[in-house]
Amino acid sequence: MAKKCDISGKKKSVKNKVSHSKRRTKSIQEANLQTRAFIDPVTGKRLKLRVSTKMIKTITQKGLQPVLRKYNKADLLPS
Repeated sequence: MAKKCDISGKKKSVKNKVSHSKRRTKSIQEANLQTRAFIDPVTGKRLKLRVSTKMIKTITQKGLQPVLRKYNKADLLPS
């Protein structure tokens, strides 16, 4: 399973650590992903997603339906 947010697509980022002598070392920063269960207000069904913490905050503020519509992820909703 890829370490990627199911909704926003946020994933790891690769960066260079630069020392005082300007020597570069590759470093990876993983996305802060959490597995959360959300309840679809329309159908009342439980939806288990792996989402970033920023997306959890957004879903809490705006609701699940508007966020999935914005990111064109309506296929994630249970039918």
